Formats: sequence, C-alpha cells, structure tokens
Amino acid sequence: MASGVLADFARMPTQRKVMVFVVIGVLIGLVYWKFAYKSLDEGLDVAQTEHDNKVAANRRLAQDIPKYEELRTHMTRLRELIEKNQTALPTGPELPAFFETLQHKVAESGVEIRKWTNRTEEPVETGSPLPPDVTPPRPYDAPPEREPIVIPAAPTGPETTVVPPSPVDGATPLLTMPREWQHHNGEDYDDLFDRMRAGFALDEVQEPAIDIQLNWFEHNPDYLERVFQRAQRYLYHVVTEVEARGMPLEFALLPVVESAYEPFAYSGSRAAGLWQFIPGTGRRFGLKQNWWFDGRRDVIESTRAALDYLQALHDQFDGDWLLAIAAYNVGENSVRRELDYNRAHGKPADFWHLKLPSETRAYVPKLLAMKRLMAEPERYGLEFAVIPNEPYFAVIDTNSQIDLKIAAQLAGASYDELVALNPGYNRWATDPEGPQRMLVPIDNADAFDTALKTLGPDDRVRYASHEVTRKETLAMIAKQYGTSVAVITKINDLKGGKVTAGATLKIPEISGQLPDKVLLAAARVDRPETDVGGRRQRQIVYRVRGGETLSTIARRHGMPVSTLARLNNMGAQDTLVKGQRLVIKASARRFRDEGVVSGHRLLYTVRSGDTVYSISRQFQVSVTKLKSWNGLNEHHQIRAGQRLVMYVDPSRQQG
Repeated sequence: MASGVLADFARMPTQRKVMVFVVIGVLIGLVYWKFAYKSLDEGLDVAQTEHDNKVAANRRLAQDIPKYEELRTHMTRLRELIEKNQTALPTGPELPAFFETLQHKVAESGVEIRKWTNRTEEPVETGSPLPPDVTPPRPYDAPPEREPIVIPAAPTGPETTVVPPSPVDGATPLLTMPREWQHHNGEDYDDLFDRMRAGFALDEVQEPAIDIQLNWFEHNPDYLERVFQRAQRYLYHVVTEVEARGMPLEFALLPVVESAYEPFAYSGSRAAGLWQFIPGTGRRFGLKQNWWFDGRRDVIESTRAALDYLQALHDQFDGDWLLAIAAYNVGENSVRRELDYNRAHGKPADFWHLKLPSETRAYVPKLLAMKRLMAEPERYGLEFAVIPNEPYFAVIDTNSQIDLKIAAQLAGASYDELVALNPGYNRWATDPEGPQRMLVPIDNADAFDTALKTLGPDDRVRYASHEVTRKETLAMIAKQYGTSVAVITKINDLKGGKVTAGATLKIPEISGQLPDKVLLAAARVDRPETDVGGRRQRQIVYRVRGGETLSTIARRHGMPVSTLARLNNMGAQDTLVKGQRLVIKASARRFRDEGVVSGHRLLYTVRSGDTVYSISRQFQVSVTKLKSWNGLNEHHQIRAGQRLVMYVDPSRQQG
C-alpha cells in the first residue's frame, strides 16, 4: 500500500506535489507550536505567580513600616515616662518587681505594646515578652536600623498598685537606663565620624569640579592622615557646636578646606586660625585681638564666630547653604553682585552658574568632595581610623593670668599639647584681661583643677624686678633676661619705649624658648605689616655689627632714626649690642649687605618623610634659599631629627 501511495505521488503534477508538502509542513508546525505554547503559558504562569508574591510582600512591607514607626513612637513615650518618674534599672533579684512596676506604669500611660510578625499585627498575650528574635522588616535599600528594644508586655488583668522596691544598704547600685534608651543628638555613636555621617544634610551634587577635588583627596591619603591627626583635638567640639545649632554636619569639615585643621595657619591675606578669619571680619563677629590674645586662633571663640557668620550668610541668601559657603570664602558682597548680574541677564541664580574667583569656584567643591569621601571612604579605597565620640578637652576657669608652662606642669600634660589646645595666646601666658580659662586634655582636667586651687595668683605668672642703671637700655636689659624689648615695654606700659635710670621694671621669667608657631604669631603682632596708608611693606631683619648705632644704620637704609627706633620699641639714643637684630621696613631696592637677613629666624626639626621640597612648601621659602641657609647640595640628604635653619616671612606662613 505504501508503494502504491508513493507511485501515485510520483505521477502527480509538480504543482500538486508542492501543495502536499506545504500542507504537511503546516500540520507539523501546528503540532510543534501547540506544545511550545503550552510550555510558554506554564512559564508565564510561574512568572506571574512570583510577581504577585513580590507585590504582596511589598504591600505587606509598606504596611509594616508605619507600624514599626508607631512602635518607635510608643517606645519614645515609654522612655519619657520612665525619665519623668526617674526610674532606673536595678539588677539581680530586684528585676521582677521592677518590671511589674514598669508594666503598671505602661498601662497607666495608655501605651499598647504589640509584637511583630511578617504579616499581621496582634496584641501580645498578658505577661509574655516581645519575642527577642523578631525584628521589624525594612526595605532592602534602607540603612541598617538599630536593634529594637525588648521589654515585657503590659498587664491586662485587674489594676493593682505596685510599690517599687526600696534601696537596700549594701545592695548593688542601680544602673542608669540602657544606652539604647538615651537618644540625645549624636551620643549613641562610638565613632565620631559615624556621628558626622548621620548629620550630613547638603544635597548630593554631580559636578566635574567635585570629581577633580575628590580625585586629589583620594590620591593623597598622607595629607588626610596628617589633617585628621590634628583634627582629633578639636573635632568633637566643632561637631557638637554645629549639631547644637541644627546646621549640616558637613561644616565640621570646613576647617579641613580652610586651614587643614591647623589653628596656627596664616594666609597671605592675613587670615588666621582654624576658620581663617581676617582681622576685620574677626572683630565684626566679636573676636578679640590684642598683644596677648588672638581670638581668631582660639578654638572655642573662632568656632562660635564661624558658625554665627555662616548662619547669618544662610539667612541672607534665602537658605542656600552653597551660596553661604561661597560668601564665607569670598565675601557676601561679591556673591550678591554676581547673583544680581545673573538675574538681570536671565541666568540661573545658583552657585554653579556664578562667575566667582577661581579660589571660590574650587572652595565649595572641595567641601562637597570631602563630604563624599567621608561618607563612603571604602568606595575610594580609604579607611579612617576611629576618633572616639567623646570630648578631647575640658575647659577650666583659671580666674587669673597663668604661664602656660606652669599650667602644663600642674596638669601633668606636655607643653606642646597645651599650646595646641590653647593656640589663641600670642605669648607665654594667658591674657590678664581674659579669657581666663585653659583648655586641658580631658584626662588631665581634674588634676589641673585641683592643683590650680592650691596656687596663688602671684605664683601663676612669675616676674623678676630690675632696677635700671645709668646708660642701660631696654635692649641691653632684654638681652640680659633673654626676652625682647617689646615684652618689657608692654609689661611695664612704657610710653615710646623709653626708660630712665632708677626705674624698676617687671621682667617676666620666661622658662625656655617659646614654640616656633607662637613666636611667629607674636612677630606678626610686634611688627605691623602695613604703613599708615595701608600699603603692604617688605620687612627685613638686620644684624648689628660692632660699633654701629641706630643713627648710622638708619642713614644707611635711608630712613629717619626716629622711625627705626619706633619700629624696634627703642629710644633714638639707645645703645646697640653687637649681634642684636633690628626690624627694618625696606624699600624696593635690594640690599646686598651680608649683615641683612630677610625674615624671622626659625629652627625646624626634620620629621620622617620630610623632603627639602616639602619643607620649602610648608614654610613658603624657596628650595634654593633653604639649601643655601643649611649648606645643602644635591649630594646631601636630610634625615629625621636633623635641624634646619630658615628665615621666614611671618605673613606668608600657613602654620
């Protein structure tokens, strides 16, 4: 039969054969697609089921989140109730009675304690605690939440009066409430950096300028290490002050941009301190500046003034923090002028579209880059060492002037540490007219406070008495006691820097050399940088030779002898001592006399990792001069512990 069918097929015309093949192909295709569609339909059913399950889970999650927030609200009310009744948590056998009292108070407060499951909410049975292993669900992209507080449930039986247990003599002392129940600002963080991250509030911005600054920070971890090593003394105080005002905690990073957290930093525009106030703005915000003290460098005062200034700028620019930050750098008038220009020409009135100086255009991105780096250091291959979230220093009232070295001895702290915490003082002692306080490491505060009470005011700053003899000058007296004419003049309130024979002078007993940073700060006060017309003048220091007088030196440098004497707090007839140094306001011409050395002499001890280039950059001197002063050439390598001499311009130092 098969052969007959094949024979008939062979005799068919070609057109009919083609039609037969087409029909057969269609039939085969229909059978194939029937099975394929069935498999596809089953797959779609599975996918739809999974989708429906996810939608249901998300819906339950959305329902659970408000419930969890409600529970947190109830716990806050419960905490307030406990604090109001001054309840503390006992230990040992007193716990059951305590919890019975607590349950009764919860019932009185109307707080309903419920337990959590993944799907439903149901009241907790009487006397049963919340399951310790149940945690409220949260979205997958949400940051980790703290573990929920587990407490016993409120009773549902008849109301009874429960008397809390009375303290027993000799019993274990009561413990204060657990840390989880004490939510006060940032106190529930162990790492100060975590506390800062939680308070970051500036909007995230995607701008190439930020990426440029971020790239620099990312590739200079040594710089960041040095900055935050200095910052650990001051950061807790700054964070606390910013947080107390409700300001974005990014502002705790602003001194990184301003001064690298160096309180002795000093710019060419005469800005000083952590927050880099220029003299005029500092006075505008109440920062005291005199011979003894410069509030621009004081940690407490400068932080207060900086935050006052930033808040005022924020209010002035209608709540725009970026404009406030820019104005902090360049001045509010400049920012206002550019804003008005953009608005008048139909341009966007935000920081990113203002035509500001290049320094300011980089200033705001630096802060935002530092914020981004601090928020996710691991993303950039960095790790910040933990800074404990606790005060570094305590503020102790001294009630009178005190020598910083005596204070260091009383506190049992190093002199350098005390200077670093109290950088506002220009001299060896605090300002006799205040502020009369001392910042002391927290671990030394009690010892300092106790020792200070045993020391009378006369023992806190020590002076010697000197009776002026005939032909004796202030310069000679200063050299004899290892001090300066400026100090003797100030302490004794000498008008015109003149002294007469027979007069008795108070000479401060200054033990040892002051740190270089303090000397530089004092030099900026003692040697004004501008003339009466406000023009910047170059200063040089001249070393006196044997037989020279003020008259001959003044004539050589083309200036009146009275001017030279006044610049050095001397009388015109005072005798000079060989080797003595005089300050001279030089003209533009170059002095080639080998006795002229420009700037303030400074000794620097080389640290591990220092290079001639890095030191020259730090102190704003040329590599050539640094090598010349120390007899170095390309074959000489500096080493840690080596001391280098420099002659630096105080007005150019960055700290």
